Amino acid sequence: MKAEIITIGDEILIGQIIDTNSAWIAEQLNTAGFTVLRKFSIGDDRTEIRDTINEALHRSEAVIVTGGLGPTKDDITKLTLAEMFGGGMVRDEETYERNRRILEARGIEYNDLNKGQSLVPAQATVLQNLHGTAPGMWFERDGHVLVSLPGVPFEMKELMNGEVLPRLEKRFRHGKVIHKTAITFGLAESVLAATISDWEDALPDYLHLAYLPSPAQIRLRLSAYDIEGREEAAEIDRRFATLEKLIPEHFIGYGDDTLASVTASTLSSRGNTLAVAESCTGGALSACFTSMPGASEYFLGSVVSYSNEVKASVLGVSRADLAAYGAVSEQVARQMAEGVRRLCGSDYALATTGVAGPSGGSPDKPVGTVWIALATPDGTTARLFTFAKLRAQNIERASANAINMLRLHLLDASKR
Repeated sequence: MKAEIITIGDEILIGQIIDTNSAWIAEQLNTAGFTVLRKFSIGDDRTEIRDTINEALHRSEAVIVTGGLGPTKDDITKLTLAEMFGGGMVRDEETYERNRRILEARGIEYNDLNKGQSLVPAQATVLQNLHGTAPGMWFERDGHVLVSLPGVPFEMKELMNGEVLPRLEKRFRHGKVIHKTAITFGLAESVLAATISDWEDALPDYLHLAYLPSPAQIRLRLSAYDIEGREEAAEIDRRFATLEKLIPEHFIGYGDDTLASVTASTLSSRGNTLAVAESCTGGALSACFTSMPGASEYFLGSVVSYSNEVKASVLGVSRADLAAYGAVSEQVARQMAEGVRRLCGSDYALATTGVAGPSGGSPDKPVGTVWIALATPDGTTARLFTFAKLRAQNIERASANAINMLRLHLLDASKR
């Protein structure tokens, strides 16, 4: 079954807000067995709304629209839908009374604009919004369904989960869609594809593989469409189990797993602790861990030693080495890691020092040059990385590769 998503609002087109609704809705529809053909963002314009919806309804069985249902004059979605489906506007009494109670409890005048929220197209089946004043609306035409939902994300999500998805499942009986995503790190997309080509070629025809690259990782998604579910899901698990053995050092986990989360889990399970010294990453490496709940179990602290003076006075980096080799060097990275490990009393310590860019490079140390060091109870190692010219990507990649150094060390230690 095919579906399309339309988000309405001038604020989306001018970049004032980011459209997160369509991504979330697409995920839910896909899980429910719909193939999302298109996603559109359009402005608050009657002609655009009418034409875009009509075209979508012609192509797809289900169309989900969000936005343009507010009480102000610039929100024209309801009026446009009333014109499209005929019958004018009528008052939904349940919405009228609920909104009156909500606004009175908040001390807000129940004026004509707020009362207008209870007016709905006569041909709509009203979907009661228990978390806001704008109801959802369900329309049917020639066997196709149009759903109009408020643009406020938490209101939209409640209506999708509580009303829309159950109705769609009842209205359109179809096979399931199954996705499972594996997380990999450390191989470029082309290298990864070449490495697993035999594994990919051996996949059954009903399983579809997608590569989803980003600067910090590559996700591999296996999908099965229009199937019963149980047998295919088990086959996906078997195929990924084979992949784990094929690229063990590059296989991170599944779903929402990240380099930081799997490394944090290993540290916690072993009762180990970590400290971090950062220069070029400026706190981003520490944030990878402290952004997760439970970080206090293993993360002891960090030092953002941006200046040479802090490297020397706080971390104990040799001033002579700073002068002789420069801040971006193996010698300094090693001493940063050892210094913060000593300072915090941790089992492990990571350090980053480099040229994030876009300026500050030199012929021998161009932008993207990063030294990363790992201090352990058994000694200290350091590696040189050369990234690109973009500052944000360099910081992200340096943080990811630092964590991966620790992950691989822990992985190797677990085999001993």
